[in-house]
Amino acid sequence: MMHKKTVLITGANKSIGFETARQMGRNGYSVWIGTRDAARGEEAVQLLSAEGVEARPIYIDVTDEASVRQAANRVQTEDGKLDVLINNAGIPGEMVPPSQQSINDIRTIYDTNVFAPVLVTQAFLPALKKVGNANIVMVSSGLGSLGWLSDPGNQFYGVNFLGYNSSKTALNAITVALAKELAASGIKVNAADPGYTATDFNGHSGYRTVQQAASGIVWLATLGEKGPTGGFYFDGVVVPW
Repeated sequence: MMHKKTVLITGANKSIGFETARQMGRNGYSVWIGTRDAARGEEAVQLLSAEGVEARPIYIDVTDEASVRQAANRVQTEDGKLDVLINNAGIPGEMVPPSQQSINDIRTIYDTNVFAPVLVTQAFLPALKKVGNANIVMVSSGLGSLGWLSDPGNQFYGVNFLGYNSSKTALNAITVALAKELAASGIKVNAADPGYTATDFNGHSGYRTVQQAASGIVWLATLGEKGPTGGFYFDGVVVPW
């Protein structure tokens, strides 16, 4: 019997994560809705189920190792494997000038945006390795591109937030490191820039829709065996590191 491909998305009960879940479900995947809020997770699953998407809620606090291990064990027990992992959960932190940002706030940002994707990926690797050509997607940001941020002609040049921007730059470096190691296992690891999207992050001031943002993530999540790895992409186009 053919088993449906599976995907786990962290922070999937709203915004880009939820739309990514919807699009992955429409692509025929069984979706694990990673969430810290059980009620919101159940609500997201009900909405998706009404659209014909196969979805299940799974509690996962990406900053808590015990929670991450418990979620990984559940996926192993119920499915025995995982085809796609999308590290989507992230936080913006304080939007203040670099010299005014507290070290504690930067640490909090890094806990969620940098250390958590490493923790989650390591925990789910056994399930991912059960698949011949699994995909891992790190949801990064154009604000993590040193090439763009150092270019006075780029639209994001003036968006100078130390904690958030540098956390996404670090996530890009993690993407490269894991891609190099996991290539031998047939696992592709790529980073996606969803663009300036209207979400709670920015008071819904972004000019892109969640549908547009999710499409680039889904493209990387559904790459075939000969797809690229170790890259950083915006809508399928390479972004400078």
